[in-house]
Amino acid sequence: MSLPELPGLVSADQLQLTASTIAEWQLPNGMIPWFPGGHSAPWNHIEAAMALAVTGNLDQAEAAYQWLIDTQHQEGPGKGGWHQYYLTDGIEDPKFDANVIAYIATGVWHHWLMTGDRGFLETLWPTVEAAITFVLQLQTPIGGIKWARQADGTAFDYALLTGSSSICHSLRCAVAVGEELGHERPGWELSLANLAHAVRTQPVGAFAPKERWAMDWYYPVLSGAFDHADGRAHLDRQADKFILAGHGVRCVSDQDWVTAAETCECAMAYQLAGDQSTALKLFTEALRLRQESGHCLTGLVQPGNISYPDQECSTYTAAAIILAADALSGSSPASALFVNHAGLPDIIETQAPVPRSD
Repeated sequence: MSLPELPGLVSADQLQLTASTIAEWQLPNGMIPWFPGGHSAPWNHIEAAMALAVTGNLDQAEAAYQWLIDTQHQEGPGKGGWHQYYLTDGIEDPKFDANVIAYIATGVWHHWLMTGDRGFLETLWPTVEAAITFVLQLQTPIGGIKWARQADGTAFDYALLTGSSSICHSLRCAVAVGEELGHERPGWELSLANLAHAVRTQPVGAFAPKERWAMDWYYPVLSGAFDHADGRAHLDRQADKFILAGHGVRCVSDQDWVTAAETCECAMAYQLAGDQSTALKLFTEALRLRQESGHCLTGLVQPGNISYPDQECSTYTAAAIILAADALSGSSPASALFVNHAGLPDIIETQAPVPRSD
């Protein structure tokens, strides 16, 4: 396995050191918190597991997936899901976030691409199937996915564009897992078609307005809902709004707070849209938040490169840098997962939501 590196920007040894900071903060039960004493969000936990895998830390990555198996709800209103935030000794936020739950499919498919371990894929299939079943119960008639359920099972009455976009990619991964194991799920494919159509066309009322957030700008492209040309045009329309020249991507458009995770994700969106030059430029700017210790600052406020939250380094930021380096360098067997969707099942073309028959 080739370890990720980009000569002249970041070496394999430097990225290995960054991966070691994730492994260092992983708890004995496999949970990966944002930082020591902090909470863990399953989405970010999976992101960290993928980063561990591409740097050869397979035992730690598989311990992270075992934690997800162990904590997935088997009954009740959260059946198939996970809470939004966990603490070392309990639950911080009990709601069930659909995007958080769907991301298990992305992680599992990524790990399969990395290892070719069929036993792992078969073991995780029930976990993926239950998670996707939970998520698709929240799909609206116009295609979006309501963003969460309360702990008592009450669904929120609106969908989020970023979350639905991420679910779009996760659904493709879920379909891929099923196909690899011989479990055809045509209902999932139709739900994916309706979701991708909603993300691409963004009909009035489909998603709650979150125009300030950079993720609502680039995630529809990163999801693969757009083709290359349309994705590039979509990014170009708001680049000046979200890219702070010379520093990276603002988390929100009206604050000069640049975060490494958003900058790395946006770099991958540009790579997917065929603009490698901008992708590499953004990734180079994200690397400024990587410290000599290997830890990665969450964000910097400009002017002045002021760390915010103050001196906070986070595992999900480290993971974003590792995964972006892998994606841009094409190093690992899973490096194309976010930047070249040719290896994923096609999205059925539809001009309007089609009712599912199952």
